[in-house]
Amino acid sequence: MKWNLFKKKPEAMVGPQPTGASAMTMAPLLSTTAENATESGEHVSKNDMFGDIKNKFLNEIDKLPLPPWAIIAISIVAVVLILTCCFCIVKKTCLKKKKGKKGKKGKGDMGMKNMKGGEKQDDDDDEDDIETGMTGDEKEEEEPKEKEKLGKLQFSLDYDFADNKLTVGILQAADLLSMDSGGTSDPYVKVFILPDKKKKFDTKVHKKTLNPVFNETFSFKIPFQEMGGKTLVMSVYDFDRFSKHDVIGEVKIPMNTLDLAQPIEQWRDLDSAEKEEPERLGDICVSLRYVPTAGKLTICILEAKNLKKMDVGGLSDPYVKIHLLQNGKRLKKKKTTVKKNTLNPYYNESFSFEIPQDQMQKIQAVITVLDYDKIGKNDAIGKIWVGSKAQGTALRHWSDMIANPRRPIAQWHPLRPEEEVDAELAGLTAKK
Repeated sequence: MKWNLFKKKPEAMVGPQPTGASAMTMAPLLSTTAENATESGEHVSKNDMFGDIKNKFLNEIDKLPLPPWAIIAISIVAVVLILTCCFCIVKKTCLKKKKGKKGKKGKGDMGMKNMKGGEKQDDDDDEDDIETGMTGDEKEEEEPKEKEKLGKLQFSLDYDFADNKLTVGILQAADLLSMDSGGTSDPYVKVFILPDKKKKFDTKVHKKTLNPVFNETFSFKIPFQEMGGKTLVMSVYDFDRFSKHDVIGEVKIPMNTLDLAQPIEQWRDLDSAEKEEPERLGDICVSLRYVPTAGKLTICILEAKNLKKMDVGGLSDPYVKIHLLQNGKRLKKKKTTVKKNTLNPYYNESFSFEIPQDQMQKIQAVITVLDYDKIGKNDAIGKIWVGSKAQGTALRHWSDMIANPRRPIAQWHPLRPEEEVDAELAGLTAKK
């Protein structure tokens, strides 16, 4: 009996039918299954739609009048362009992020600085630099450079109301900028009045010093009612025998800023001088001839051209003056006739001087072109000098004359400012 019982298959147990809430629980399960079936159907239909679009696209490509290789090449180029654009966008984005991190780090550091007692103004400046993208080097470049110290000049001014005369005293200079290789300079001062610039004065050259004492005075005749429009200029130069004189600095004083009722004496710092183009004064043609046996030097003033306009009408009344110097002393002087209302005078006038052959090395011939004025002083237009100590074309002309005795040697010379030539001649005398 027991065996039969174990052999008998157990009957399936059937639970009671679900009622109430249980029946409602089964409903969502059925609806979910139905929705999944619907979604799968929609997915299939979408795949069919994409397939149709793909087929239509391929059909349109087939209709294009291009070979397959061309279509492939265009596709590759398009892909490369798209990738390049993406790379650039990503790169810029990364750089911006890095800059943002640096900025935050800087702000954090500045916050620590504030906690330690740092100045808030510095922090604000740093933040501004971060926002504007300025680097430290750029900030340093934008900061104004320290003004170079050129030295200072002591001068005096005294105006005589009765005589309408301004007296300028150049007293001394101090702490001048070194212009020579030995650490010194050979300074002198040039004094003139703007805007006319007609009358110029030079002090003596002081050799190898940065603290020269001049104690020289110069006078300008200027009516008091015209003083307001004038500017006094005192330029300090370094004398150079073999090249152009270098300007160290200058002091410019508008006369309308001064009270001339009482004498003035003061120090002023030198400012950088504006470099100006050399003024064209004209050219002069001179012939030189020397006869050693007779000891006779002949200087012939042939002509001049393109002279500077000195008169109100735009012309000049030029004449030429010749000075023969020995060791800075004037031996003899000659002058030509005056040519009226011309800037291109023709003279062809000769002047002879008796100079022994052994003295020729010590002689300088100074030739000055002046504008004749009946009322006032005759103003110099320009100047040259020739001799064994001259430079450039002037020395070549003199050497050619010595090398070709009894033969006249003619040459054109550009006129130079009177004060420049006088400074060179003064330098020769000072050296001796």
